Amino acid sequence: MIRPLLARIAETARLMIGQPPYEAYRTHMAANHPDQPPMTRAQFFRNRQDARFNSRNGRCC
Repeated sequence: MIRPLLARIAETARLMIGQPPYEAYRTHMAANHPDQPPMTRAQFFRNRQDARFNSRNGRCC
């Protein structure tokens, strides 16, 4: 009972800092882009960090 709650809290915290679930990304890639290799967990983390903090789409923060 406590484990699902902790998992949910961790997922919420990751979403708050701009880190979507890696497992959801893998599921998306397998379903929609089976011909492309998915990023590793480390690459995915870096990609999301860059998208959040280094985007040049006009957002100031």
